[in-house]
Amino acid sequence: MTTLLGGLDIGGTKCAAVLGRASEDGIEIVAKRSFPTPASPQEALEALGAVLAELADEHHAPGLQAIGISCGGPLDSGAGLILSPPNLPGWDRIDVVTPFKERFGVPVGLQNDANACALAEWKWGAGRGSRNMIFLTFGTGMGAGLILDGRLYAGTNDMAGEVGHMRLEQDGPEGYGKSGSFEGFCSGGGIAKLARSRALEWLAEGKSTLLCSKTGEVDGITAKLVGEAARAGDELALDVMGNVGRQLGRGLAVLVDVLNPERIVIGSIYARQQALLDPGMLAELQAEALSLSLKACRIVPAGLGETVGDAASLSVAQYALARE
Repeated sequence: MTTLLGGLDIGGTKCAAVLGRASEDGIEIVAKRSFPTPASPQEALEALGAVLAELADEHHAPGLQAIGISCGGPLDSGAGLILSPPNLPGWDRIDVVTPFKERFGVPVGLQNDANACALAEWKWGAGRGSRNMIFLTFGTGMGAGLILDGRLYAGTNDMAGEVGHMRLEQDGPEGYGKSGSFEGFCSGGGIAKLARSRALEWLAEGKSTLLCSKTGEVDGITAKLVGEAARAGDELALDVMGNVGRQLGRGLAVLVDVLNPERIVIGSIYARQQALLDPGMLAELQAEALSLSLKACRIVPAGLGETVGDAASLSVAQYALARE
């Protein structure tokens, strides 16, 4: 038996509507359509509703059973409100659940993007079968979705899992408004900042690096280029990725000791750069984490790969349906 679900993703630059069928075997993405985020919340919500209705009609998919909404925080999932995310100016206490409940007459749920991805990986991906799982975004930012004792844990006011704010070093790249934070080291922007800083040091010492020859200047260095240069054997890029791997291990050790998970699923950059990150990460984990807790935990890349973002909002729909 399959369940027809609708998913809506609200981002600072683009929005997307997804149609999917969930079954015991996993999730099938039936259709997806993206568009630039409109200027006002009202325009965005109207456009998302219209696109989702069009997708259902085009694919002869009556019987939509639930809708899930994924959006960057802060938000109030219980009240269905988006609370002024930094990438959505003007979205201050916007009720995003009621309009879709009224239009489609089905259960509607809202979760931040890390929680949504955690639900998707738990139900259909690398976290399947676990009761205590942590999902780490490790992309543009570093955030966590927590599945504890077989259910999503969002905290007192939907702020659980903001692990990117943890400080790992007194000095280091800035992320989440804090120098040396987990997000400062372990995010796309953080890797680029660390590489730029180290490249300036190398150039001042007269050393050469593939990173600068590829970009022509330090400002053009990106996390993607660091990964490519490291795989090509560039000494500076390998040093940067080794440092990032060690900091990843340091952050994971805190999570392993505090939450005692059986699985940590890591998306985006880790899934693409695992071979470069694992040596430093595993060495730091062995040095820092409690051995009994570490033995009970597996650390794996996201099982849904690049489709985790599409599955995320659909998993929120399934979660909302189960809670009705």
